[in-house]
Amino acid sequence: MSGCKTAAAGAVMNSERRIHLLFAAYVAAVFSFIGLAVLLERAGLSRTMLGAICFLTSIAGYMLIGLYCRTTQLDQYFVAGRSIPAFYNGMACAADWISAATFISLAGGLYTQGFAGNAGKPGGFAYLLGWTGGFCLVALLAAPYLRRMRLYTLPEFFERRYGGRWPRRLAMLTTVLCSFIYMVAQIYGVGLIASRLSGVRFEIGMLLGLSGVLVCSFLGGMRAVTWTQVAQYVILLLAFLIPVSLLSYKQTGSYLAPLAYARQLQQVTELEQRLRRSPQEQEVMRVYARRAAEDAGKLRNIPQAMQNERQRLLAQLQKIQASNAEATSLFALSRSFEQLPRTESEARQLWQESYQTNRKRSEPLGSIVPTADAGSETVTTGQDGPDSALFRRNVLALMFCLFLGTLGLPHLLTRYFTTPSAAATRTSVAWTTFFVAALYICIPAMAVLVKYEVMNHLVGTRFDALPQWIGAWNRIDRHLLDVQDINHDGILQFAELQLHPDLIMLAMPEITGLPFVVSAMVATGGLAAALSTADGLLLTIGTTLAHDGYYREINPQASEIRRVMLSKLVLLIMALGAAYVAAHRPSDILNLVTVAFSLAASAFVPALVLGIFWRKATRAGAVAGMLAGLVVAAGYTLIHASALQQWLPTTQSIPLLWGIQPISSAVFGVPAGIVILVAVSLLTQPATKNQSVRT
Repeated sequence: MSGCKTAAAGAVMNSERRIHLLFAAYVAAVFSFIGLAVLLERAGLSRTMLGAICFLTSIAGYMLIGLYCRTTQLDQYFVAGRSIPAFYNGMACAADWISAATFISLAGGLYTQGFAGNAGKPGGFAYLLGWTGGFCLVALLAAPYLRRMRLYTLPEFFERRYGGRWPRRLAMLTTVLCSFIYMVAQIYGVGLIASRLSGVRFEIGMLLGLSGVLVCSFLGGMRAVTWTQVAQYVILLLAFLIPVSLLSYKQTGSYLAPLAYARQLQQVTELEQRLRRSPQEQEVMRVYARRAAEDAGKLRNIPQAMQNERQRLLAQLQKIQASNAEATSLFALSRSFEQLPRTESEARQLWQESYQTNRKRSEPLGSIVPTADAGSETVTTGQDGPDSALFRRNVLALMFCLFLGTLGLPHLLTRYFTTPSAAATRTSVAWTTFFVAALYICIPAMAVLVKYEVMNHLVGTRFDALPQWIGAWNRIDRHLLDVQDINHDGILQFAELQLHPDLIMLAMPEITGLPFVVSAMVATGGLAAALSTADGLLLTIGTTLAHDGYYREINPQASEIRRVMLSKLVLLIMALGAAYVAAHRPSDILNLVTVAFSLAASAFVPALVLGIFWRKATRAGAVAGMLAGLVVAAGYTLIHASALQQWLPTTQSIPLLWGIQPISSAVFGVPAGIVILVAVSLLTQPATKNQSVRT
């Protein structure tokens, strides 16, 4: 017996040694490719060609890993044979966690919201602390217990713990819903990156990037996804650390961005104060305020406003015809006629959006929250003045959602099913936290350094001398960037420039004047971040529907290969569905991800935690609690969604409860789930035999 154990231990050591060698070779290859890219740029290779090479090489690399790790074995496809070492699983989990929201949007969120935020913007630190703290909950409350049960999916836990089909069914549907919303955000990020890097249209770039996801998930399942995510983590980490280090050196002479943060924070604060006092900036604010007032007037009498707009354009047409103006003027006027709203609902939607945009940009700094402001004078609720209590509620609500949402995300918890033991799972969570923190410590510095470049170098540029990257990004998506000479002085003011949070990180090298190879590196890192999370999400959906839906509900005699093949089919369908939704650009990445967190927390966390630690939780209680949490969270989000408010104008009069933003709906959903679960469990206690998960 001892000989067998010794042989097994030796085999494990040899396997891990081989993995270490392969990993070292891969890291060396990545650095070699970066060096080659630098040489190619210096040799005069065009930016389009260099970007295409970086894009295609990264996609090809992920595909090769998928091909190498291809499998049809159920245990390998669903949970990677439960053999992933803790160190590498931690790295894979970090890549799964560092999604497009983290890599692309978090620095942008810190740029626009500051660190403290205001009543409508919770600030970037809420995301940093909420997400990081969530891993502590995963390590302490869930991951080791779930791993001990040898599960394939999260819905399987609810069936084993509570018995019966309905807990599993609700968990399955919620898993698909949360993962799909999360995945839409990732695929949208893939489209942005791929289109800018390769020069193709947004939709085509999105599909090209998605092909890499499908090959990895389709061929090798969790086994391929795990090692692809390890490879992607290396790329996204270097893609973040190298640019921020170069930018830090450019501004301060030090490559250590976290150390340069304090110095540049002071500089940015002084620039913000100077811009607030600038007569030119105040003039721009007055123009936007006047436009907002005009929009408000139109909304008070929409039929009359529609008639006035048509008469105004007709008067311009007569004037142009009388003066024999050029054909270009007539063409521009005809386009204005085409853009006129045809119905009152279209007019209301158009002018409401215009009003909100103009009102926000009439605020100091174009509604950008000062970076270092602790929420004093900038904590406002639009026109209502300071409201620090509302600010604190939204910050705490968001952190609450992110804390518990991390604990309830199916694709993240499933990753910890791949380790050899529960002890390895705990170690894996610790490594995940370390690898995530390696990126997080530099994100605040990135936001400050970029804002310094914009305020100190870009602002004050003549409009006829603006850099080419502004037009390039505007062509990809006009919502990402808007530049208008509002006061007609020919000089760019800060309030005349609107940068979407999703743009800040991707355009950072261009904004700061770094070489194009750095831009390609950042785009490749963002692509790796989006693809790594999309891999995990797609696999979670496919595994859940194949195992919990088909196998557990329809055909319990289904062979392993049939279940694997069905999972692959689901992967394909869901990927195409998410791509279709992402093509319509439904929202910014960070908001979509936060909504998924709120839904996961509301539906899963009460039944998950109480199921582990409270013996009296019953099946009926779990079903009622999961349903109540999901309905409350989803209902609060939908009622206050702009799309629904445009379709049903009556919902616009429904106020926010205590001013809590819809993305933080879990602050209502989680308590509702807990109360209902406990109450129903106590009422059904005599009829249900409870079992503890602590085995």
